[in-house]
Amino acid sequence: MPIDPAPAAPAETSALPATMRAWRVTRTGEPVDVLELHEIERPEPAPGEVLVRTSAVAINFPDVLLARGEYQVRPDPPFVPGIELAGTVAALGEGVDGVAVGDRVVGSKIGVLAEYATVPAEAVRLAPESLDDAAAAALTIAYQTAWFGLHRRAALQPGEWLLVHAAAGGVGSAAVQLGVAAGARVIGVVGSEAKAETARAAGAEIVLVRGRDDLIPAIQAATGRHGVDVVFDPVGGDAFAVSTKTIAFEGRIVVVGFAGGTIQSVRPEHALVKNYSVLGLHWALYQQLRPELVEAAHAELAALAAAGRIAPVVDDVVPFERAPEAVQRLAGGATTGRLVVRVADR
Repeated sequence: MPIDPAPAAPAETSALPATMRAWRVTRTGEPVDVLELHEIERPEPAPGEVLVRTSAVAINFPDVLLARGEYQVRPDPPFVPGIELAGTVAALGEGVDGVAVGDRVVGSKIGVLAEYATVPAEAVRLAPESLDDAAAAALTIAYQTAWFGLHRRAALQPGEWLLVHAAAGGVGSAAVQLGVAAGARVIGVVGSEAKAETARAAGAEIVLVRGRDDLIPAIQAATGRHGVDVVFDPVGGDAFAVSTKTIAFEGRIVVVGFAGGTIQSVRPEHALVKNYSVLGLHWALYQQLRPELVEAAHAELAALAAAGRIAPVVDDVVPFERAPEAVQRLAGGATTGRLVVRVADR
């Protein structure tokens, strides 16, 4: 593939390679069919951007949706997917402070499944020293989503009952760990017995398996018929129905996604009669509109990681050359924890 000429490089990038390898979605479809490895121009950091030499990329469900053309943001092919990385600062755009060349960082932006990526400075933060690259790559989106859902939106309190759907997944296991760290009593719901141990290891006091356990009476029995005070729901569909039937007085249901394929259907009259709240969470809006809150949450997460109270559950680390397989595995729904692509060693 021919490579377009690059603009003149600033002094700090002149010693870096002119090109890089990047996985690109060439057309919409299943990830394993539409992702191709290309040699393309290495990007230059614009004002306000950081150029990161990528060490690891955590795979997220939006990567699946990007490949299928089903995400809310739909770049024109060919484009680079990947939305979450860990790496080392290689260069700084004009006006950037707070990080320096050589710093180990984490960040988020569409387009990071490549050997180098430019990321807005406000979306880059120092990586926790207590986490290796694979774990650090998996920290930002899942743990920020769980932190904002539980603390900013639901105001979870010590001693409250927390119900987490998909508790063995990346964001679900993060919610379990953060719930335990906050002093809540956590009930995790998983899709199979094979996933139950992951939820238990994350700290869930009670783990229920969809299709094996009768969820509603099991939750009521576990809570002494009090019900659950907070629900963390990335699934939707039947999971949301279970939540509305087991929610406690003044309970809060946080909707963070609908990975089960059916969007949650809210009944205002039911919320009125039972006196509960349904709260939406779109974490990326905090990054756009209230980055100072994201910075504060990152500091709290780094402190919890340093204290050993949270640790991303990394199910597998695959080499860069096998990235499409990792995205396809996530699409299949059988994974636990996080899949991470190792791009380079530091």
